[in-house]
Amino acid sequence: MRTGDEMLQHVVEKSALDAEFRQQLIADPKTTISAELGITIPDSMNVKVHESDMQTVHLALPPDPNITEEQLEAISAGLCCCW
Repeated sequence: MRTGDEMLQHVVEKSALDAEFRQQLIADPKTTISAELGITIPDSMNVKVHESDMQTVHLALPPDPNITEEQLEAISAGLCCCW
């Protein structure tokens, strides 16, 4: 089983090599990631893809440290990953 970081690396590397995959990833990230990695992403999870360019930098912050008990349980159950 791959870690979240390994899955992310795979998706990022493929998007750099395959223009069609990159466009699909931007248009429909959940479906594209699910199909590529053979995983099911829960309906309750949102996946957003941001394409950087030379004028824009995207910064992804970790989850709020003041998360709820339900959110903590979802993270510990492996339902959340760093996307």
